Amino acid sequence: MQLKRKLLLLEDDAHIRKMIRQCLPDQEWEIAEVVTVAEAIAVAAAFEPDLVIMDLGLPDGDGKKFLRSFRTGSNATVMVLTARGQEQEKVFALDAGADDYLTKPFSVVELQARIRAHLRRSTAALQQTPSHYQFGDIDVDLQARRVSRAGQLLHLTPKEFDLLSLLLVNAGKVVTQRRMMVEIWGPAFLDQTHYLRIYMGHLRHKLEQDPARPRYILTETGVGYRLEL
Repeated sequence: MQLKRKLLLLEDDAHIRKMIRQCLPDQEWEIAEVVTVAEAIAVAAAFEPDLVIMDLGLPDGDGKKFLRSFRTGSNATVMVLTARGQEQEKVFALDAGADDYLTKPFSVVELQARIRAHLRRSTAALQQTPSHYQFGDIDVDLQARRVSRAGQLLHLTPKEFDLLSLLLVNAGKVVTQRRMMVEIWGPAFLDQTHYLRIYMGHLRHKLEQDPARPRYILTETGVGYRLEL
């Protein structure tokens, strides 16, 4: 018998809960539905979800409270569905630990596609060694700090390699500009995002077949960057 994946659905809108239930096959998913932050915190530890789909505006407070609590004990994928479409809200949610963000109203087809993509990446991550990654014709050895393309060694500056490493260990997830600046340059450089744009441009020229139409290093406008394997 196929082992079902577990979804924790934190949403106070009954119509949206029903829509999400209907787009996920019963034979593949076990779904726990909750409508408040308090319920979500109480259920999450025992339920141990593989995926969380959640709203931010909830009856007893902001969903980011649950998100921060959940992230202390789980690496499961978290997708945020919310009517809050401002870029700053996306940044706050991603910095709090979300992996993906869809603004209401959203397409069910897109939601299904994103869920499939996250599940593929989760499976692939289990097959990757902690220090070695391959995507396309790119081979990265984090321990040796070595990158090659089609068997040819590439020269990356220390900052370029650190940025690539951060994106790799968070592959498929949006890494915010704020996080990248703080982790790679330090808090004093938080507002100097022009450095980041320059270095990401250099990385694309070294790793992408067509830097103007990147396949791997994608920009989330106003938010950050995502590496698609």
